[in-house]
Amino acid sequence: MTSAAPDGSKVTLDPSMTRVDNQVPVQTRSERFHSTNPADFAAVTGREAEWRLSPVKELSALIDGPLDGGDYPIEAEPPAGVTVGFVDTANSTRGAVAEPEDKLAANAWSQVTKVLTIEVASEQKTTTRVVRKDLGATPRAAHTLITVNEGCHGVVILESYGDALLGENLEVALHPGSSLELVSLQEWNDDSIHYASHFGAVHRDAALTHIVASMGGHIVTVNPSVTLAGQGSSGELYGVYFADAHQHLEHRVYVHHEGPDTMSRVSYKGALHGTGARTVWIGDVLIGAEATGTDSYEENRNLVLSDGTRADSIPNLEIKTGDIAGAGHASATGRFDDEHLFYLQSRGIPEVQARRLVVQGFLGAIVHKMSDEQLRDQLLERVKQKLRETEETA
Repeated sequence: MTSAAPDGSKVTLDPSMTRVDNQVPVQTRSERFHSTNPADFAAVTGREAEWRLSPVKELSALIDGPLDGGDYPIEAEPPAGVTVGFVDTANSTRGAVAEPEDKLAANAWSQVTKVLTIEVASEQKTTTRVVRKDLGATPRAAHTLITVNEGCHGVVILESYGDALLGENLEVALHPGSSLELVSLQEWNDDSIHYASHFGAVHRDAALTHIVASMGGHIVTVNPSVTLAGQGSSGELYGVYFADAHQHLEHRVYVHHEGPDTMSRVSYKGALHGTGARTVWIGDVLIGAEATGTDSYEENRNLVLSDGTRADSIPNLEIKTGDIAGAGHASATGRFDDEHLFYLQSRGIPEVQARRLVVQGFLGAIVHKMSDEQLRDQLLERVKQKLRETEETA
């Protein structure tokens, strides 16, 4: 293996060496090392920058252990123009969008034998629901590949329930002039662990709306990385979550503006209640040197409902061109707005009900980004249920 030295000469590299051995820090988010081979990554100790906020010990089975990468039961009735099914990894086109950027994702990638493929080939926007339940306590790997053909449009809802110990990669490819609303709902049982890496490539004049809703599970991590590759492409990334005392909910968002005249909006909102409730949100936006005319904004807001919670919120913005339409970011974590409560109580609404309305309105702003009415109602009812539980333990 050879590489060019600064003077242009050829340098022979030791094949056993990988980029993780290089002590030079990554200078920009796009330079982060990636590989499908978990052996190319250094051992995970929890002290690494990308792991220091995560419960590494509880993820160890997914990081280093053997995983069942076969197919699993799903419920799906795809409409006309949409196909859903498992294929052998050798017959899939996985890897065309991106490759894993951490050892857990690479471990899952390397052990998958069946890929769930969803192809949207309809010019009429239709909704496809894919439901999986009770994957069990056996450590498992999964891979989903969603392709939206040129000029086609769709809504894909991925719903997860029951027990799981799951490491997962998901790729989304939007071809020119296409659009997709992708919703990932995590409603796992209390002891379940789910770590997912989502990768999206959005080409010319295509539009991706990516929505994460994390309500159930013990440890749930969903990390979406979206590249706006084509001119005029757009990405809207939304997230809603509610962590209680036994939950660690984590979301690391990355948007790479690569093509010119691209647009992105990132908005994640969460609530926390109960001693030990923990959320992590990290948002990275990179506006590349060729991404002139970019319009970008990201925000994360957390509502703290009790003592003993912790919310980490870290927005990052990197700009490599001065010719942009606009860019910004915001982050806030705090308790109820006393003025909102006073306003509602002054109109005869009891304090408990007033608090409930404030939280519902806060999280509902993200829920209403979803086009599927049934799912909206389901999530709003789930928020009400969580709020009732907080009132019972108050």
